[in-house]
Amino acid sequence: MLTIVMPVRNEAAGIDAALQALAPLLARGAELIVVDGGSTDDTASRVQAAGAQLIHAPRGRALQMNAGTRHASGDLLLFLHADTLLPPQADVLIEQALAAGAKIWGRFDVRITGKPRLLRVIAVFMNGRSRLSGIATGDQAMFMTRTAFEAVGGFPAQPLMEDIELSKRLLKLSRPVCLRTPVVTSGRRWESRGVWRTVLLMWRLRLAYWRGAAPERLAQWYR
Repeated sequence: MLTIVMPVRNEAAGIDAALQALAPLLARGAELIVVDGGSTDDTASRVQAAGAQLIHAPRGRALQMNAGTRHASGDLLLFLHADTLLPPQADVLIEQALAAGAKIWGRFDVRITGKPRLLRVIAVFMNGRSRLSGIATGDQAMFMTRTAFEAVGGFPAQPLMEDIELSKRLLKLSRPVCLRTPVVTSGRRWESRGVWRTVLLMWRLRLAYWRGAAPERLAQWYR
């Protein structure tokens, strides 16, 4: 069984479409747990109106995703951002990828939507870098066995780079499956802050993290 854990906060503008897009997977038996991190808009009420399972947790993707996993019934876990759309057969692809047992986690390639053509280039480099390094990001819809998630202690309770740190821990267990079928994620973060500015900021944050900077300090830079 596949459990999809979706952390949300103030996603009212797009949450209806995000939930509707998951309907085919839910019809095939996947479980969805939406974890609200203190929304001040009507995200929570929209989730409840759609009939989705909603729980509440302290703000922060790592804390929210860990909380969602504690309520999960599935032996396969998929962590999905609210602005990211899965391919229609995502559940089948994940089951096939992990069926042999040699690898216990993975991620999808990503395609970024938006007007700037540079977003397509960014996606290509993100996918290539991830395939070489074995490091995945939340935008790539990370998935894993529940056993693997528990073996590494879940997401570290840090405000930024929780996906990078989890990848590093999972790499000690196996290399990731890198599915070429892409998820589609919104380019709103890049567009709102400026594409080049966001790219440079993310590289600065990554470099600082690899050099040992505290995630709390990096979160301040990010905000």
